[in-house]
Amino acid sequence: MSSSDIFIGETIGTAVLILLGGGVCAAVTFKRSKAFNAGWVAIAFGWGFAVLTGAYMVGGVSGAHLNPAVTIGLAIEGGTEWSDVPLYLGSQLLGAMIGAVLVWVTYYGQFQAHLTDPDVIAAQPTDEGLVDQKAAPAAGPVLGIFSTGPEIRNAAQNLITEIIATIVLVLAILTQGLNNEGNGLGVLGALITSFVVVGIGLSLGGPTGYAINPVRDLGPRIVHSLLPLPNKGGSDWTYAWIPVAGPLIGGAIAGGLYNVAFK
Repeated sequence: MSSSDIFIGETIGTAVLILLGGGVCAAVTFKRSKAFNAGWVAIAFGWGFAVLTGAYMVGGVSGAHLNPAVTIGLAIEGGTEWSDVPLYLGSQLLGAMIGAVLVWVTYYGQFQAHLTDPDVIAAQPTDEGLVDQKAAPAAGPVLGIFSTGPEIRNAAQNLITEIIATIVLVLAILTQGLNNEGNGLGVLGALITSFVVVGIGLSLGGPTGYAINPVRDLGPRIVHSLLPLPNKGGSDWTYAWIPVAGPLIGGAIAGGLYNVAFK
């Protein structure tokens, strides 16, 4: 697999992942959307189908990691060369940022209407209104379209939640090869992985919104901070390290567990 294959495949695949995943979050969030208030089940399945589409699209080009946690897990397992890891991670971050911009372009009118809606503006808490002044500044009204955030802000719990959820994802991906005579995920594996993502969302996504992918959270959060959105609020950088560190730790643990338990 050449460097150009990795760059092209991971950039395009991750962009599609974030376009469809962020897109379902936008569809459910905006009042001027056909899918407004469709709920958590729609989001979980939307992200599952986003993984499925991105993986099918570029699986034959780059292997469709689309996630630094998967790349780290595969490198520890031995299926990916460590020398390729920086290119995978950089391409995934670029793709995630492109996908987030495409969500904004697709829902441009809804973003403008939502962020200038007096009811939406009035409903946003201020720093002075926070009960716990040690908490992070209030997140903006559309930040949830771009990145994740906890329902209960407890750094230890939030980090552990992301670690556990990512271990499930990466270990499920690594063990797919055992059912395919060691030849990797294959076409069926992408379908199974998409259902694993749905399952994680439904079962483990409640506390933090299940980033389980560092660039899925970091890339769009960077885009949120840069986009010229009126009344967009903060990007919650105080929390941003958790959906990066948690999945990376979880991916590494999953790679180690695979080597110990399945090899």
